Amino acid sequence: MKSALKAQDKLRLSTLRLISAAVKDRDIAARAEDRCCGCEETEILAILQKLMKQREESADTYEKAGRLDLAEVERAEAEVVREYLPTPMDETEIADAAVDVVTELDAAGLKDMGRCMGELKTRYAGRMDFGKAGAKVKDLLAGTA
Repeated sequence: MKSALKAQDKLRLSTLRLISAAVKDRDIAARAEDRCCGCEETEILAILQKLMKQREESADTYEKAGRLDLAEVERAEAEVVREYLPTPMDETEIADAAVDVVTELDAAGLKDMGRCMGELKTRYAGRMDFGKAGAKVKDLLAGTA
C-alpha cells in the first residue's frame, strides 16, 4: 500500500484498501466466532476470488450498458486483485492432480467422487477450477467402475 501511495497510483491504492477492508471485516467476524487467530488463509483466498469475480461481473454489466470507461476501471481492479491470488492450474495440471488423487485414495467408482473432490479442494484451494476437475474425476471413476 505504501508503494502505491508513494507512486500516487490511485486505482491500485483504492483496490488494495478494498482488499484490506474485506479481509479485516472477515477477521472481525472470525474473532466473533471465538476463533482467536482470526481468519485463515483459505478464507482470504476465497475473499480475493470473490472480489475478482465481482469486478469481472461488474465490467461485463458496464460493457452491456455501453459504459466502457467504467468497465475498464473494473477490469483494472480485477487485475490488481488477481496479482494476490495463486496462479491457476492449467488443464494438464488439473488432469494430473485428478489422476494422483484417484490413485492415492484407491477410488473404485462414482461413489468415491465426493472423497476425491474433497481431497482436491483441500490440496488445491484457490488454484483449481473445480468444475473441470470434477468432470475429469468423473471420467476417471466412470472408467474404473
